[in-house]
Amino acid sequence: MELIGSPLTATHAHPRSTPTNFLPAISTMASSYKNRFPYYPLPQSFSLPWAPSAYYRTAAINPTLAPFSGSAQGLTPSKMLPFVSNRTSLFTRYTPDDWYRSNLTNYRESETSRHNSENLRVDTSRLIQDKYQQTKKTQTESTKNLGERVNDIDFWKSELCHELDEMIGETNALSDMKRRLERALAETEAPLQVAQECLLHREKRMGIDLVHDNVEKELFTEVDVIRSCQERMQRFLDRAKAQLASNRAAQHEVERDLANKQTAYHIDDKCHHLRNTSDGISYYRGVERVDATISVPDSWAKFTDDNILRSQSERAASAKLRDEIENLLVVTANEMWNQFNSVNVAFTNRIAETADAKSKIQTHLAKTLQEIFQIEMSIEAIRKAIRDKVPPLKVAQTRLDERTRRPHVELCRDSAQLRLVNEVHELDDTIQSLQQRLRDAEDTLQTLVRSKAVLEHDLAVKANSLFIDQEKCMGMRKSFPCTARLVGYV
Repeated sequence: MELIGSPLTATHAHPRSTPTNFLPAISTMASSYKNRFPYYPLPQSFSLPWAPSAYYRTAAINPTLAPFSGSAQGLTPSKMLPFVSNRTSLFTRYTPDDWYRSNLTNYRESETSRHNSENLRVDTSRLIQDKYQQTKKTQTESTKNLGERVNDIDFWKSELCHELDEMIGETNALSDMKRRLERALAETEAPLQVAQECLLHREKRMGIDLVHDNVEKELFTEVDVIRSCQERMQRFLDRAKAQLASNRAAQHEVERDLANKQTAYHIDDKCHHLRNTSDGISYYRGVERVDATISVPDSWAKFTDDNILRSQSERAASAKLRDEIENLLVVTANEMWNQFNSVNVAFTNRIAETADAKSKIQTHLAKTLQEIFQIEMSIEAIRKAIRDKVPPLKVAQTRLDERTRRPHVELCRDSAQLRLVNEVHELDDTIQSLQQRLRDAEDTLQTLVRSKAVLEHDLAVKANSLFIDQEKCMGMRKSFPCTARLVGYV
């Protein structure tokens, strides 16, 4: 960068217009400030409010003479513009008013900077005093709060020891009741399997006997009752497990709270005795930004109180749950026994109904066989009657054919001709009616045959149903767990 005020050469084809900014002329500024610059060069990052970097970039340009510039290449001497003085072109950049206005602007900016600096020093001194008093007051309050905290911790430690023994006894009693409930739940599997196998065997019934009868309804009800009992037992078993977990959790919380308070007591007591001259204090950068707190004083005190209340509440809930499990075992045993008896009664009634239906089917089958024999005799008689009508029809049609050979006027439509025609029509109608009757008789025979097949199939179906209900199902339902097993004592 050239020194400010050094002569510059520039080539201008025409004089430039006055710029819109208020920067002073280079030559004038050089004479005003040349004695104020230090003798060492300025760093590149250093800038003055009255000399922006753009000004230096403008001042650093090295213009060339007009005859040797690139724009003059190729021009003849007769076409070149007359040479203009470099000094004249620099004087025409700014006016004296621009120069004075630029100086005033720089003075005002300097005065503003000094005023702001003075205000900052006064505010800084006041801030130092205020922060000192605030720091001292804050440390005093912190020490006082730590002392109160130590006393609170010492008080709550004494309240956490009584509840542990009570909880252990209740947990043991609930564990015994849970084992009874598990044994009772296991005993319900055998009756449920019997009921499901009965339903599975009855699915092997055939045809119309696959009916949703009272036995099936009672079996479904028995399955539902047993499953309902199992669900209730399982639900209470889950409740017992959850209650045991809650008891242990409450006990664990009391123990952990007691251990935490012991640890917190030692930590807060150590913090309470720390001073500015104590050993072991140090910087921990960023620790104030780490908010590891999870409670406030009210919630902290309430936490220990809630742990004690929770333990008491869990013990009361555990005792209540044991009573409910005892009542449940008695109720479910009675429900399963009553439904077992209802299913057996339904089986007995259904077996009697099936046996009666089988007897009636056998009677109807015998009557159907007799009727099939009779209709077969009728069909044979109809066929014989049709065969008997064939010769008379042939005779009548032969007569009519012979009479068509009479000569000329002898082809008379006499009474004999008319009677022969009527005879043929009557015989045709007779044969058609007999054939229609034969078809009806054959259809009836087919109906009877189908009825016979249905009855025979139904008879086999009833025999199969009797075997399933009487032999298979009732054979499995001869035993049922005793009440002592169903309530979990065995």
